[in-house]
Amino acid sequence: MSRSPGRLGPLSRRALCAAATLLMLGGGAVAQAPIVIKFSHVTAPDTPKGRGADKFKELAEKYTGGKVKVEVYPNSQLFKDKEEVEALQLGAVQMLAPSLAKFGPLGAKEFEVFDLPYILPDKAALRRVTDGALGKRLFEKLESKGITGLAYWDNGFKIMSANKPLRQPADFRGLKMRIQSSKVLEAQFRALGAIPQVMAFSEVYQGMQTGVVDGSENTPSNMFTQKHHEVQKFATLSDHGYIGYAVITNKKFWDGLPAEVRGQLDKAMAEATTYANEVAGKDNADALSAMKASGKITFIDLTPEEKAAWRKALEPVTAEMTKRVGKDVIEEFQREARTQ
Repeated sequence: MSRSPGRLGPLSRRALCAAATLLMLGGGAVAQAPIVIKFSHVTAPDTPKGRGADKFKELAEKYTGGKVKVEVYPNSQLFKDKEEVEALQLGAVQMLAPSLAKFGPLGAKEFEVFDLPYILPDKAALRRVTDGALGKRLFEKLESKGITGLAYWDNGFKIMSANKPLRQPADFRGLKMRIQSSKVLEAQFRALGAIPQVMAFSEVYQGMQTGVVDGSENTPSNMFTQKHHEVQKFATLSDHGYIGYAVITNKKFWDGLPAEVRGQLDKAMAEATTYANEVAGKDNADALSAMKASGKITFIDLTPEEKAAWRKALEPVTAEMTKRVGKDVIEEFQREARTQ
């Protein structure tokens, strides 16, 4: 029985498919597999960091025309905050945005200047530091660690939370307060008479819920997205310190990228940085409003006299940390922050 000329049998179809595949592979018609960037972070997607990472993904894939694929892993899906920097150095991930406090334990102690209490009067002062010569030199400190710094991203100014009102420095006495791993933050809470407890960010909610820690310091957006306001009764609007991030990449990976691709990624990162820094202020304001509206936590505004008492209690921290962080770094930071 003859076969109609417009139809192929199963064997002919398989042969044709195999031939087409060979032609594409041999002739280079198949597009090269995209460069994969695993971008890992420890916060929720709807935080300033999470939204910045998602914006970078969108822009990086757009500007490289699909040559780069960015996979974003939020909420410590891949690594906790104690593990992520080592994972980057080993090449298990290509990009992170750890808080600036993470670099002290890595050996770049100068970054701990950002943790000093009341060193930054406002966001404008912060931008003068991160966009200036000091910001660039701090990134250079990471090169010997196999890390390239790409951008500084904001979160915001910190508030204190606990299950008791925190109005005076004496109110901290004996409280177990969660901190990131930072000698400056240890000194800060010891100056207030509290007991600092290093704990991974992903474990803080449970730690508060079970009483392993009594309280913490963080930005409103981080508190809200991690539901800390559900397991803390009070929060003080102290604005005593700042949380920011450094977007970093594995130096060997970054240097090995084609120059054209690296330039496209630089453009994507610059625009994602502008976006992340713009949304940080709004996200923190919205989070604060949402926590107030929840009725689950009481917020405390410090009087000028109370804030002055906090400043006085925390003044010795800067002097104590001068040798560790570097007197020249602290003084340059303060000069750039004051420059108008």
